Amino acid sequence: MKKNGALIFLECLKKEGVDTIFGFPGGVVLPIYDALYDFDLNHILVRHEQGAVHMADGYARATGRPGVVLVTSGPGATNTVTGIATAYMDSIPVVVFTGQVPTELIGNDAFQEADIVGITRPCTKHNYLVKDIKDLPRIIKEAFYIATTGRPGPVLVDLPKDVLTAEVSEYKYPDKVHIESYQPTYAGHPGQIKKAVDFILKSKRPVIYAGGGVVLSNAAAELKALATKLNIPATTTLMGLGGFPGTHPLFMGMLGMHGTYTANMSVTNTDCLIAVGARFDDRVTGKIDEFAPYAGIVHIDIDPTSISKNVKVDIPIVGDVKNVLKELIRHLPKANALKAYAGGLSEWHAQIKKWNAAHKLSYRQVPGGKIKPQYVIERLYAATKGDAIITTEVGQNQMWAAQFFKYDKPRTFISSGGLGTMGFGFPAAIGAQIAMPGKTVIGIAGDGSLQMNIQELATAVQYKLPVKIAILNNMVLGMVRQWQEFFFNKRYSHTCISVAPDFVKLADAYGAVGLRATAPEEVDRVIKEALAVKDRPVLMDFKVDQFEPVLPMVPAGQPLNKMLLV
Repeated sequence: MKKNGALIFLECLKKEGVDTIFGFPGGVVLPIYDALYDFDLNHILVRHEQGAVHMADGYARATGRPGVVLVTSGPGATNTVTGIATAYMDSIPVVVFTGQVPTELIGNDAFQEADIVGITRPCTKHNYLVKDIKDLPRIIKEAFYIATTGRPGPVLVDLPKDVLTAEVSEYKYPDKVHIESYQPTYAGHPGQIKKAVDFILKSKRPVIYAGGGVVLSNAAAELKALATKLNIPATTTLMGLGGFPGTHPLFMGMLGMHGTYTANMSVTNTDCLIAVGARFDDRVTGKIDEFAPYAGIVHIDIDPTSISKNVKVDIPIVGDVKNVLKELIRHLPKANALKAYAGGLSEWHAQIKKWNAAHKLSYRQVPGGKIKPQYVIERLYAATKGDAIITTEVGQNQMWAAQFFKYDKPRTFISSGGLGTMGFGFPAAIGAQIAMPGKTVIGIAGDGSLQMNIQELATAVQYKLPVKIAILNNMVLGMVRQWQEFFFNKRYSHTCISVAPDFVKLADAYGAVGLRATAPEEVDRVIKEALAVKDRPVLMDFKVDQFEPVLPMVPAGQPLNKMLLV
C-alpha cells in the first residue's frame, strides 16, 4: 500500500522517538494534520507560532530531548523566527517543520509563500528545503542528528505541499547518519588535558567559570566532582545555573553584569580561570581588556569556534564537557597530593569569605510596606524548598530569579540568555510542564514580558496544565527603566505601562485562577493557594515596588570589579 509524504513524516517522527509536537495548522500542512487525526502522537495546539517554538524550547531544556514544532507556510513560518533565534543563541535542540507552497510555485509569490530557508539561515544550525519525497526520511534523520549533536541548536525543515501529498510504495528510515563535513569532536586532546591539570595544580587562586554547556552535556556531576576534589570555588553564567549546586559551599553565585560581588571579584583576581562550556559573553566579561587580567585561562568547549573568539585563552580543549571533565578527574594526582593542593588554597578561600561578608545579595522588606520583588522569589523558594522548575521572562524579573532562588539541579532554570527574548518564559513554562507533568513549574514574569505571549494562557487551560506564573507587577518596563534611571538622567521615556489588564480578571476570563497580593503579609497565602491548584494555570499578581533596582550592576563597558552596589 502506498503512503504519502504526510504519513511518512509522522512515522519518521515516531521512529525518532518524538512524543509531542507543538503546532498550529494551516493550508499547506493540512495533509499532515489529516494524517495526524488517526495517528498516535501528542499534538499541542498553540495560539501563536512564536509560542510553539518557545514551548518546544522549554520542553528541550527541561528534558534534554529535542523539541518539535509544526507550522504552516508564510506567516506561520515567519512567526517562528524569534523562537528559532532564541534557541540558536542558547544552543537548544529544536526541530521546526514549516509548510511551503508546492515546489512548482516557489519563487512565484504564491499565496502564503515565504523564503523561510533564506530567512532563517543566519539563526539555524542548518536548514533544509525538501524537494522530493524520496529525500524526506533522510532529511528528517539528519535534522534531528544535527540538532542534538556537537553544540546543539535549532534545525528547520521546509516541506512543500506536493512533497506531503506525493506517494511512494516503500521507504527506509536511516539507521544512522554520516555527514562528511560535520564531525563533532567529543574527546579532548590528551596532551591538552594533561597540560590543563598541571597548570591548575600550580595555581593559588583558581576559579571555575561554568556555562550552559555543563547543563547541555549533562556534566553537572563531573563538574561538582572536579570542584570538590580540588576545593576550587565555582561561579556560573545565567545559562549555567543549576550546573553547579546553588547551595554548595564552593558556589559563589552568578557572575557578570548582575552577578554577585564575590563572583566578580574572584574572577577579577584569579590566577587560573577554568572555563567550562561557556562562551565569554559580553554580559559576563564586561570590559574585555580587564577581564580576569591575572589569569591563565583553560577553556573546555565542544564548539571550536567559541575558543578564543572573545577572550584569548591559554589552554584550549575542544571536546564534550562531560568527557573532558571525566578525563581531567582521571588525571588528577593521588589523595595526598590532592589534599595538599586543596589545603594550599586556604588564603584564597579566606579572601573569598571576606568578599562575601562585605557585600551579600540583600534587600530590605518592610512589614506593611511595598512588596519587594526579591521577597517574592525567596518565598517561592521557601514554599517549594527549591524543588521546582523555574522559567523566566527577560529583564529585572529574570535577574531576581537568578539571584534569589537557589538551583541545585540542572535543567531547573529555564531562561532566554543570549537573545533576551521577552515573551519567552510563559510558553517555555508550558513546554516544561508538558515535558515534566509531575513537577512544579513556576514562571517568573514581569508585567511587560508576560503580555507578549499572554494568549498562550488558553493553551495552558485547554490542556489543564498547572503552570504557576508569578507576575512581579511594577507597572513599568523595569530593566529599561532602571537604565534610564542610572544612565539617562531619569528621563523615563515610554517605559510606563500602567495601562494594563487586571490580571486576576484576565485569568478568570481564560478559565484560569487569578490571585493577587498587595502587601508582603499576603505573599505566602497567595503562593500556598497557587501551589494547591492542580488542574489549571494560576496567575499570581504581586504588586511590587516600582523603584526597586537589580543590584549589583556592572555598567556596560566597565570591568567586573566596577560594580554599582547601592
